[in-house]
Amino acid sequence: MLSIEDLTQRTCRLVTLGCKVNQYETQLVKEALEQNGFREAAEDEAADLCVVNTCTVTAESDAKGRQLIRQLAQRNPGTQTLVMGCFATRDPEAVRNLPGVFEVVTDKRELPDVLQRIGLQHVPSGISRFDGHRRAFVKVQDGCVLRCTYCIIPSVRPGLRSRAPQDIEEEVRRLIDGGYQEIVLCGIHLGHYGVDATRGRTGSPPFRLRHLIQRLDQIPGTWRLRLSSIEAGEVGDDFIAAAADCEHLCPHFHPALQSGSNTVLARMRRRYRTESFLSKIDNFRNRFDQPAFSTDVIVGFPGETEAEFQETLDTCEAAGFSKIHAFPFSARKGTPAAEFPDQVAPDVKKQRMERLAELERRLAGRYHGSLLGRTLSVMIEGEVRPGIMRGTSCRYAPVEVPGTPVDLARLVPATVTSASSDGLIGVRHEASVCC
Repeated sequence: MLSIEDLTQRTCRLVTLGCKVNQYETQLVKEALEQNGFREAAEDEAADLCVVNTCTVTAESDAKGRQLIRQLAQRNPGTQTLVMGCFATRDPEAVRNLPGVFEVVTDKRELPDVLQRIGLQHVPSGISRFDGHRRAFVKVQDGCVLRCTYCIIPSVRPGLRSRAPQDIEEEVRRLIDGGYQEIVLCGIHLGHYGVDATRGRTGSPPFRLRHLIQRLDQIPGTWRLRLSSIEAGEVGDDFIAAAADCEHLCPHFHPALQSGSNTVLARMRRRYRTESFLSKIDNFRNRFDQPAFSTDVIVGFPGETEAEFQETLDTCEAAGFSKIHAFPFSARKGTPAAEFPDQVAPDVKKQRMERLAELERRLAGRYHGSLLGRTLSVMIEGEVRPGIMRGTSCRYAPVEVPGTPVDLARLVPATVTSASSDGLIGVRHEASVCC
């Protein structure tokens, strides 16, 4: 076990698997270590302490976590490895038996206590930067209480826990002051932000996600706010109206569809049907000017027939998604769907994935074409070639625009001159940043 005397000039190495929330939590641990005398080990240097933030969304995620921990022990002789994340919660004994592991965090709420046990006296309540990223993720909520039949996450991140609005605002202001011009709000179940704060209480005014984005929108400056995945059932007219009034909020939303077939949605135990989902999309379009919609779709859920898959294609077409994150169904041990009959054959899933990808390309080309002539704000993220930079627009479309590395991590206005299914090409615009 590390002691406080060991901390001076000790080295650390941090590795993250999984979602935006995991990436945020790793950054928080990294800043805690730095504030207590650790420095990040160089590429060719052995680390005294390794931190692995694991994922367990699929069996493959578990395997990656085990492999990574073994590799770290091999490449960092004598290291002590702290393992956190969803795999550590789901199977702590398997993790403890891996080489080099000295601490397993089975509940993220205990993380500050764990860090103090290993000698870290100062644990920040939030982050001040987001290393390796042009935009900063801000975790506002943790936990899920739903029971979708394919998902293991509610069992490893149970309950609902929302951060205090003042803490979130202070963190966002700190990041903006540090030069970040795009903030992405994330959570395990973002739409349930604030539900736990007033559940079971009387007389307490609700403070939900719509109130949070309105509060953050009051922060001045050239910056933009983006939301990660939301549930269609949790974006009512009051949320849409509040979002439409926010100056800094990107007109891009990611409602997770999962399937466009009502019978499949029922087997998934999702809380909406396609008619209500598409109605929400229409409500957004009535309040926003050319909003972009991306989504998640699971292909080949147990029992999915050709007719049901066609319903998914039809729903995606009706929604007009500009981006579809498609995943072939992977049976997750410990979930009801893993035991469902009529598992879809791998070759059928592959063929359906290809058909969905073709639809996505067509829909992306259609939406991108609708942006011709518009001036968009573009977050510059990399260099394509000398004189040409690439970035992501406020509407989530990839853009190539003239520029130099000086523009990295900055918002620049660009007028769209060319569009295809792959993205947009624009020219710099002298006007103020638009959306």
